[in-house]
Amino acid sequence: MSEKNLQQYWRDNLRYLAILLSIWFLVSYVFGIFMVDTLNNISIGGAKLGFWFAQQGAIYVFVVLIFVYVNWMNKLDKKYDVDEE
Repeated sequence: MSEKNLQQYWRDNLRYLAILLSIWFLVSYVFGIFMVDTLNNISIGGAKLGFWFAQQGAIYVFVVLIFVYVNWMNKLDKKYDVDEE
């Protein structure tokens, strides 16, 4: 792989990380801490939404983010021909 391709690969990887970390921050800090009082006005399954995000929702989102990252990186590896297959 050329130096230019390596730099573009790394740039794409960092962009993916920035997107996913932004989502992680939004869900865990903004929804789970800063907006908890506002979200608690909404109920989901008998639980207040702010509480749900802080206790359950953030965990579900984290697991989904892991699978999204794996999927994106597999596609990126194939695009730059650095996959393990």
